[in-house]
Amino acid sequence: MFDLDKWNEILQTITRNKTRSLLTAFGIFWGIFMLVLLLGGGKGVRGLITDNFSGFAQNTVVIGAAQTTKPFKGYGSGRTWTMELDDAKRLKSEVPGIDVCTPLLGAFGTIANYGKHSCTVNVQGAETEYSRISTPEITIGRNLSPNDMRERRKVCVIGSRVREELFPGQNPIGCHIEVDGVYYQVVGVNTAKGNINIMGSADKMVSIPLNTFRQVYNRGNAVDILCLTGLPEVATERLEGEVRRVLCKTHFIAPDDEAAILFISLEAMFRMVDSLFTGLNLLIWLIGIGTLLSGIIGVSNIMMVTVRERTVEIGIRRAIGARPASILGQILTESVVITIMAGLSGISLAILVLAGVESAMKAADMAADCMISFSMALGSAFALALLGLLAGLAPGLRALSIRPIDAIRDE
Repeated sequence: MFDLDKWNEILQTITRNKTRSLLTAFGIFWGIFMLVLLLGGGKGVRGLITDNFSGFAQNTVVIGAAQTTKPFKGYGSGRTWTMELDDAKRLKSEVPGIDVCTPLLGAFGTIANYGKHSCTVNVQGAETEYSRISTPEITIGRNLSPNDMRERRKVCVIGSRVREELFPGQNPIGCHIEVDGVYYQVVGVNTAKGNINIMGSADKMVSIPLNTFRQVYNRGNAVDILCLTGLPEVATERLEGEVRRVLCKTHFIAPDDEAAILFISLEAMFRMVDSLFTGLNLLIWLIGIGTLLSGIIGVSNIMMVTVRERTVEIGIRRAIGARPASILGQILTESVVITIMAGLSGISLAILVLAGVESAMKAADMAADCMISFSMALGSAFALALLGLLAGLAPGLRALSIRPIDAIRDE
Protein backbone atom coordinates (compact mmCIF):
# COMPACT_ATOMS: atom_id res chain seq x y z
CA MET A 1 0.00 0.00 0.00
CA PHE A 2 1.32 3.48 -0.92
CA ASP A 3 2.44 5.38 2.20
CA LEU A 4 2.28 9.11 1.36
CA ASP A 5 3.77 10.19 4.70
CA LYS A 6 6.74 7.93 4.19
CA TRP A 7 7.45 9.35 0.72
CA ASN A 8 7.04 12.90 1.98
CA GLU A 9 9.61 12.19 4.67
CA ILE A 10 12.02 10.75 2.10
CA LEU A 11 11.62 13.74 -0.21
CA GLN A 12 12.06 16.16 2.69
CA THR A 13 15.27 14.41 3.67
CA ILE A 14 16.61 14.62 0.10
CA THR A 15 15.54 18.30 -0.14
CA ARG A 16 17.07 19.13 3.23
CA ASN A 17 20.40 17.79 2.00
CA LYS A 18 19.95 19.00 -1.57
CA THR A 19 23.53 20.14 -2.11
CA ARG A 20 24.86 16.80 -0.98
CA SER A 21 22.18 14.96 -2.95
CA LEU A 22 23.01 16.90 -6.12
CA LEU A 23 26.70 16.17 -5.79
CA THR A 24 25.91 12.51 -5.22
CA ALA A 25 23.47 12.35 -8.12
CA PHE A 26 25.91 14.01 -10.52
CA GLY A 27 28.24 11.01 -10.47
CA ILE A 28 25.38 8.67 -11.43
CA PHE A 29 24.06 11.17 -13.98
CA TRP A 30 27.43 11.59 -15.67
CA GLY A 31 28.20 7.85 -15.68
CA ILE A 32 24.93 6.78 -17.31
CA PHE A 33 25.00 9.77 -19.68
CA MET A 34 28.44 8.85 -20.99
CA LEU A 35 27.58 5.14 -21.20
CA VAL A 36 24.42 5.71 -23.26
CA LEU A 37 26.11 8.37 -25.41
CA LEU A 38 29.06 6.11 -26.19
CA LEU A 39 26.85 3.10 -26.89
CA GLY A 40 24.62 5.12 -29.22
CA GLY A 41 27.60 6.72 -30.95
CA GLY A 42 29.28 3.35 -31.42
CA LYS A 43 26.06 1.92 -32.85
CA GLY A 44 25.79 4.82 -35.30
CA VAL A 45 29.39 4.53 -36.49
CA ARG A 46 29.00 0.78 -36.89
CA GLY A 47 25.84 1.34 -38.93
CA LEU A 48 27.62 3.80 -41.23
CA ILE A 49 30.49 1.39 -41.85
CA THR A 50 28.16 -1.58 -42.31
CA ASP A 51 26.09 0.39 -44.84
CA ASN A 52 29.20 0.64 -46.99
CA PHE A 53 29.05 -3.16 -47.36
CA SER A 54 25.28 -3.31 -47.89
CA GLY A 55 24.17 -5.50 -50.76
CA PHE A 56 27.59 -7.16 -51.04
CA ALA A 57 28.16 -10.83 -50.19
CA GLN A 58 30.34 -10.99 -47.10
CA ASN A 59 32.26 -14.06 -48.26
CA THR A 60 33.33 -12.53 -51.58
CA VAL A 61 36.83 -13.11 -52.93
CA VAL A 62 38.26 -10.79 -55.61
CA ILE A 63 41.03 -12.21 -57.79
CA GLY A 64 43.26 -10.12 -60.03
CA ALA A 65 46.38 -10.63 -62.15
CA ALA A 66 49.68 -8.89 -61.35
CA GLN A 67 53.22 -9.12 -62.66
CA THR A 68 55.17 -12.24 -61.81
CA THR A 69 58.12 -11.87 -59.45
CA LYS A 70 59.79 -15.25 -60.06
CA PRO A 71 60.91 -17.07 -63.23
CA PHE A 72 59.12 -20.32 -64.05
CA LYS A 73 59.37 -22.85 -66.93
CA GLY A 74 61.39 -20.57 -69.19
CA TYR A 75 59.35 -17.46 -68.43
CA GLY A 76 61.23 -14.62 -66.74
CA SER A 77 60.11 -12.57 -63.78
CA GLY A 78 58.17 -9.35 -64.37
CA ARG A 79 55.92 -11.03 -66.92
CA THR A 80 52.38 -9.66 -67.33
CA TRP A 81 49.67 -12.26 -67.61
CA THR A 82 45.89 -12.03 -68.05
CA MET A 83 43.02 -14.09 -66.71
CA GLU A 84 40.57 -15.55 -69.22
CA LEU A 85 36.88 -16.43 -69.38
CA ASP A 86 37.67 -20.13 -69.10
CA ASP A 87 39.35 -19.51 -65.75
CA ALA A 88 35.95 -18.93 -64.14
CA LYS A 89 34.62 -22.26 -65.43
CA ARG A 90 37.87 -24.00 -64.56
CA LEU A 91 37.86 -22.77 -60.96
CA LYS A 92 34.19 -23.67 -60.51
CA SER A 93 34.80 -27.23 -61.70
CA GLU A 94 38.18 -27.92 -60.08
CA VAL A 95 37.90 -26.17 -56.71
CA PRO A 96 35.33 -27.73 -54.38
CA GLY A 97 33.55 -25.31 -52.10
CA ILE A 98 33.04 -22.50 -54.64
CA ASP A 99 29.43 -21.34 -54.94
CA VAL A 100 29.65 -18.52 -57.53
CA CYS A 101 32.56 -17.64 -59.82
CA THR A 102 32.00 -14.91 -62.38
CA PRO A 103 34.25 -12.61 -64.47
CA LEU A 104 34.11 -8.81 -64.63
CA LEU A 105 35.28 -6.27 -67.20
CA GLY A 106 35.46 -2.53 -66.68
CA ALA A 107 36.09 0.80 -68.38
CA PHE A 108 36.68 3.76 -66.09
CA GLY A 109 36.14 7.51 -66.43
CA THR A 110 34.15 7.43 -69.66
CA ILE A 111 31.54 10.02 -70.67
CA ALA A 112 27.84 9.15 -70.98
CA ASN A 113 25.57 11.47 -72.99
CA TYR A 114 21.82 11.92 -73.33
CA GLY A 115 20.59 14.93 -75.25
CA LYS A 116 22.23 18.02 -73.74
CA HIS A 117 23.23 16.22 -70.55
CA SER A 118 26.47 14.35 -69.89
CA CYS A 119 28.33 12.85 -66.93
CA THR A 120 31.37 10.76 -66.10
CA VAL A 121 30.63 7.08 -65.52
CA ASN A 122 32.30 3.72 -65.07
CA VAL A 123 31.15 0.95 -67.41
CA GLN A 124 30.91 -2.56 -66.01
CA GLY A 125 30.50 -5.74 -68.03
CA ALA A 126 29.06 -8.54 -65.92
CA GLU A 127 27.16 -11.80 -66.11
CA THR A 128 23.72 -12.08 -64.52
CA GLU A 129 25.23 -14.33 -61.83
CA TYR A 130 27.14 -11.32 -60.50
CA SER A 131 23.89 -10.15 -58.86
CA ARG A 132 24.39 -12.97 -56.33
CA ILE A 133 27.60 -11.23 -55.23
CA SER A 134 26.57 -7.57 -55.47
CA THR A 135 22.79 -7.36 -55.06
CA PRO A 136 21.31 -4.44 -57.01
CA GLU A 137 18.31 -2.45 -55.81
CA ILE A 138 16.28 -2.05 -58.98
CA THR A 139 13.58 0.51 -58.22
CA ILE A 140 12.65 1.29 -61.83
CA GLY A 141 12.67 -1.20 -64.70
CA ARG A 142 14.55 -4.50 -64.46
CA ASN A 143 17.99 -5.98 -64.04
CA LEU A 144 20.07 -7.47 -66.85
CA SER A 145 18.76 -10.88 -67.94
CA PRO A 146 20.37 -14.06 -69.34
CA ASN A 147 18.78 -13.23 -72.72
CA ASP A 148 20.60 -9.87 -72.71
CA MET A 149 23.84 -11.77 -72.17
CA ARG A 150 23.14 -14.49 -74.73
CA GLU A 151 21.96 -12.13 -77.49
CA ARG A 152 24.58 -9.45 -76.75
CA ARG A 153 21.92 -6.78 -76.44
CA LYS A 154 22.98 -3.17 -76.12
CA VAL A 155 21.05 -2.54 -72.91
CA CYS A 156 22.18 -1.12 -69.59
CA VAL A 157 21.30 -0.56 -65.95
CA ILE A 158 22.35 2.86 -64.65
CA GLY A 159 23.14 4.07 -61.14
CA SER A 160 21.10 6.66 -59.24
CA ARG A 161 23.64 9.48 -59.78
CA VAL A 162 23.74 8.78 -63.51
CA ARG A 163 19.96 9.01 -63.64
CA GLU A 164 19.95 12.35 -61.77
CA GLU A 165 22.52 13.90 -64.09
CA LEU A 166 21.28 12.53 -67.42
CA PHE A 167 17.53 12.36 -66.78
CA PRO A 168 16.58 15.11 -64.29
CA GLY A 169 12.86 14.75 -63.55
CA GLN A 170 12.43 12.16 -66.30
CA ASN A 171 11.79 8.41 -66.42
CA PRO A 172 14.88 6.95 -68.15
CA ILE A 173 13.43 3.53 -68.99
CA GLY A 174 13.47 3.00 -72.74
CA CYS A 175 15.74 5.94 -73.45
CA HIS A 176 19.11 5.48 -75.18
CA ILE A 177 22.36 6.86 -73.76
CA GLU A 178 25.61 7.16 -75.66
CA VAL A 179 28.80 5.80 -74.09
CA ASP A 180 32.07 5.69 -76.05
CA GLY A 181 30.17 6.10 -79.33
CA VAL A 182 27.74 3.23 -78.67
CA TYR A 183 24.05 3.66 -77.77
CA TYR A 184 22.53 1.55 -75.00
CA GLN A 185 18.87 1.33 -74.05
CA VAL A 186 18.24 1.93 -70.35
CA VAL A 187 16.25 -0.99 -68.89
CA GLY A 188 16.69 -0.36 -65.16
CA VAL A 189 17.92 1.98 -62.43
CA ASN A 190 20.04 0.66 -59.56
CA THR A 191 19.62 2.74 -56.39
CA ALA A 192 22.00 0.69 -54.20
CA LYS A 193 23.97 3.01 -51.91
CA GLY A 194 26.74 0.72 -50.69
CA ASN A 195 30.21 2.20 -51.21
CA ILE A 196 31.86 -1.18 -51.65
CA ASN A 197 31.89 -1.92 -55.37
CA ILE A 198 34.64 -3.59 -57.33
CA MET A 199 34.35 -1.44 -60.44
CA GLY A 200 33.56 1.81 -58.65
CA SER A 201 30.65 3.41 -56.88
CA ALA A 202 27.28 1.85 -57.76
CA ASP A 203 25.56 5.21 -58.21
CA LYS A 204 27.97 6.19 -61.02
CA MET A 205 27.90 2.82 -62.76
CA VAL A 206 26.56 1.81 -66.18
CA SER A 207 26.22 -2.00 -66.20
CA ILE A 208 26.01 -3.84 -69.52
CA PRO A 209 26.05 -7.58 -70.40
CA LEU A 210 29.53 -9.11 -70.33
CA ASN A 211 29.35 -10.40 -73.91
CA THR A 212 28.24 -6.97 -75.11
CA PHE A 213 31.20 -5.38 -73.31
CA ARG A 214 33.61 -7.89 -74.90
CA GLN A 215 32.27 -7.10 -78.38
CA VAL A 216 32.13 -3.30 -78.01
CA TYR A 217 35.57 -2.92 -76.43
CA ASN A 218 37.17 -5.80 -78.38
CA ARG A 219 38.35 -7.58 -75.26
CA GLY A 220 38.30 -11.14 -76.61
CA ASN A 221 38.53 -13.76 -73.85
CA ALA A 222 40.48 -11.59 -71.39
CA VAL A 223 38.84 -10.56 -68.11
CA ASP A 224 39.93 -7.94 -65.61
CA ILE A 225 38.73 -9.55 -62.40
CA LEU A 226 37.25 -12.81 -61.16
CA CYS A 227 34.79 -12.71 -58.29
CA LEU A 228 33.83 -15.79 -56.33
CA THR A 229 31.99 -16.76 -53.19
CA GLY A 230 32.31 -19.93 -51.18
CA LEU A 231 29.56 -22.19 -49.95
CA PRO A 232 28.15 -21.14 -46.54
CA GLU A 233 30.17 -23.76 -44.65
CA VAL A 234 33.46 -23.02 -46.47
CA ALA A 235 35.86 -20.31 -45.23
CA THR A 236 37.50 -18.30 -48.00
CA GLU A 237 40.97 -19.00 -46.56
CA ARG A 238 40.45 -22.66 -47.47
CA LEU A 239 39.81 -21.69 -51.10
CA GLU A 240 42.87 -19.51 -51.61
CA GLY A 241 45.41 -22.33 -51.89
CA GLU A 242 43.34 -24.29 -54.42
CA VAL A 243 42.56 -21.18 -56.47
CA ARG A 244 46.24 -20.27 -56.64
CA ARG A 245 47.17 -23.84 -57.58
CA VAL A 246 44.75 -23.92 -60.53
CA LEU A 247 45.70 -20.45 -61.84
CA CYS A 248 49.46 -21.07 -61.48
CA LYS A 249 49.18 -24.35 -63.34
CA THR A 250 47.12 -22.83 -66.18
CA HIS A 251 49.16 -19.65 -66.70
CA PHE A 252 52.68 -21.02 -65.96
CA ILE A 253 53.26 -19.10 -62.74
CA ALA A 254 55.62 -20.29 -60.02
CA PRO A 255 53.54 -21.96 -57.26
CA ASP A 256 55.32 -19.90 -54.60
CA ASP A 257 54.92 -16.58 -56.46
CA GLU A 258 52.16 -15.15 -54.24
CA ALA A 259 52.58 -11.59 -55.57
CA ALA A 260 51.55 -12.66 -59.09
CA ILE A 261 47.93 -13.28 -58.05
CA LEU A 262 45.97 -10.69 -56.13
CA PHE A 263 43.66 -12.41 -53.66
CA ILE A 264 41.40 -10.06 -51.69
CA SER A 265 39.00 -11.60 -49.19
CA LEU A 266 36.12 -9.39 -48.06
CA GLU A 267 35.31 -11.97 -45.41
CA ALA A 268 38.53 -11.03 -43.63
CA MET A 269 37.55 -7.36 -43.84
CA PHE A 270 34.14 -8.08 -42.31
CA ARG A 271 35.74 -10.07 -39.48
CA MET A 272 38.19 -7.24 -38.84
CA VAL A 273 35.33 -4.71 -38.61
CA ASP A 274 33.37 -7.01 -36.27
CA SER A 275 36.41 -7.52 -34.06
CA LEU A 276 37.07 -3.78 -33.99
CA PHE A 277 33.56 -2.95 -32.81
CA THR A 278 33.45 -5.84 -30.37
CA GLY A 279 36.57 -4.44 -28.73
CA LEU A 280 35.15 -0.90 -28.90
CA ASN A 281 31.90 -1.97 -27.21
CA LEU A 282 33.87 -3.77 -24.51
CA LEU A 283 35.92 -0.63 -23.89
CA ILE A 284 32.73 1.50 -23.77
CA TRP A 285 31.15 -0.83 -21.21
CA LEU A 286 34.29 -0.86 -19.08
CA ILE A 287 34.45 2.95 -19.07
CA GLY A 288 30.72 3.31 -18.41
CA ILE A 289 30.58 0.68 -15.67
CA GLY A 290 33.68 2.13 -14.03
CA THR A 291 32.11 5.60 -14.00
CA LEU A 292 28.83 4.20 -12.65
CA LEU A 293 30.59 2.27 -9.90
CA SER A 294 32.40 5.39 -8.79
CA GLY A 295 29.03 7.17 -8.65
CA ILE A 296 27.47 4.31 -6.66
CA ILE A 297 30.36 4.39 -4.19
CA GLY A 298 29.71 8.12 -3.84
CA VAL A 299 26.03 7.45 -3.13
CA SER A 300 26.96 4.88 -0.50
CA ASN A 301 29.42 7.23 1.18
CA ILE A 302 26.93 10.10 1.24
CA MET A 303 24.25 7.84 2.69
CA MET A 304 26.73 6.82 5.38
CA VAL A 305 27.21 10.50 6.26
CA THR A 306 23.43 10.97 6.28
CA VAL A 307 22.95 8.05 8.66
CA ARG A 308 25.64 9.41 10.97
CA GLU A 309 23.97 12.83 11.03
CA ARG A 310 20.59 11.27 11.76
CA THR A 311 21.85 9.03 14.56
CA VAL A 312 19.64 10.74 17.16
CA GLU A 313 16.56 10.62 14.92
CA ILE A 314 17.08 6.93 14.14
CA GLY A 315 17.72 6.12 17.82
CA ILE A 316 14.52 7.88 18.90
CA ARG A 317 12.52 6.07 16.25
CA ARG A 318 13.94 2.78 17.46
CA ALA A 319 13.09 3.74 21.06
CA ILE A 320 9.42 4.45 20.25
CA GLY A 321 9.03 1.12 18.43
CA ALA A 322 9.99 1.64 14.80
CA ARG A 323 10.59 -1.69 13.12
CA PRO A 324 14.04 -2.45 11.65
CA ALA A 325 12.43 -3.08 8.23
CA SER A 326 10.97 0.45 8.27
CA ILE A 327 14.33 2.09 8.98
CA LEU A 328 16.18 -0.09 6.46
CA GLY A 329 13.47 0.53 3.86
CA GLN A 330 13.73 4.30 4.25
CA ILE A 331 17.52 4.29 3.75
CA LEU A 332 17.30 1.96 0.76
CA THR A 333 14.46 3.98 -0.78
CA GLU A 334 16.40 7.23 -0.46
CA SER A 335 19.38 5.60 -2.17
CA VAL A 336 17.23 4.15 -4.97
CA VAL A 337 15.36 7.44 -5.53
CA ILE A 338 18.60 9.41 -5.87
CA THR A 339 20.10 6.78 -8.18
CA ILE A 340 17.07 6.39 -10.46
CA MET A 341 16.36 10.13 -10.72
CA ALA A 342 19.97 10.87 -11.63
CA GLY A 343 20.20 7.87 -13.97
CA LEU A 344 17.00 8.57 -15.87
CA SER A 345 18.03 12.21 -16.25
CA GLY A 346 21.32 11.06 -17.76
CA ILE A 347 19.56 8.63 -20.11
CA SER A 348 17.09 11.32 -21.22
CA LEU A 349 19.80 13.88 -21.95
CA ALA A 350 21.91 11.31 -23.81
CA ILE A 351 18.90 10.35 -25.97
CA LEU A 352 18.28 14.02 -26.80
CA VAL A 353 21.92 14.48 -27.81
CA LEU A 354 21.84 11.30 -29.93
CA ALA A 355 18.60 12.45 -31.60
CA GLY A 356 20.27 15.75 -32.51
CA VAL A 357 23.33 13.97 -33.91
CA GLU A 358 21.11 11.60 -35.91
CA SER A 359 19.14 14.50 -37.38
CA ALA A 360 22.34 16.31 -38.35
CA MET A 361 23.71 13.19 -40.04
CA LYS A 362 20.48 12.66 -41.97
CA ALA A 363 20.64 16.28 -43.13
CA ALA A 364 24.14 15.51 -44.43
CA ASP A 365 22.77 12.44 -46.29
CA MET A 366 24.44 10.02 -43.87
CA ALA A 367 21.64 7.88 -42.47
CA ALA A 368 22.67 6.35 -39.15
CA ASP A 369 20.73 4.79 -36.30
CA CYS A 370 22.24 6.10 -33.07
CA MET A 371 19.28 5.41 -30.78
CA ILE A 372 19.50 2.79 -28.07
CA SER A 373 16.65 0.28 -27.95
CA PHE A 374 13.74 0.55 -25.53
CA SER A 375 14.74 -2.75 -23.95
CA MET A 376 18.22 -1.35 -23.26
CA ALA A 377 16.73 1.77 -21.64
CA LEU A 378 14.38 -0.37 -19.54
CA GLY A 379 17.24 -2.65 -18.57
CA SER A 380 19.29 0.38 -17.57
CA ALA A 381 16.46 1.55 -15.28
CA PHE A 382 16.33 -1.85 -13.55
CA ALA A 383 20.13 -1.88 -13.26
CA LEU A 384 20.05 1.58 -11.68
CA ALA A 385 17.45 0.42 -9.16
CA LEU A 386 19.61 -2.59 -8.29
CA LEU A 387 22.73 -0.44 -7.96
CA GLY A 388 20.76 1.96 -5.74
CA LEU A 389 19.79 -0.91 -3.45
CA LEU A 390 23.38 -2.07 -3.25
CA ALA A 391 24.57 1.49 -2.55
CA GLY A 392 22.09 1.85 0.32
CA LEU A 393 22.62 -1.60 1.81
CA ALA A 394 25.72 -0.78 3.88
CA PRO A 395 24.31 2.52 5.23
CA GLY A 396 21.02 0.74 5.99
CA LEU A 397 22.77 -1.94 8.02
CA ARG A 398 24.72 0.78 9.78
CA ALA A 399 21.42 2.46 10.71
CA LEU A 400 20.07 -0.82 12.09
CA SER A 401 23.11 -1.17 14.34
CA ILE A 402 22.32 2.13 16.13
CA ARG A 403 20.98 1.50 19.68
CA PRO A 404 18.62 4.01 21.31
CA ILE A 405 20.90 4.47 24.36
CA ASP A 406 23.87 5.28 22.12
CA ALA A 407 21.77 7.80 20.20
CA ILE A 408 20.77 9.56 23.46
CA ARG A 409 24.39 9.69 24.60
CA ASP A 410 25.40 11.04 21.16
CA GLU A 411 22.89 13.85 21.59
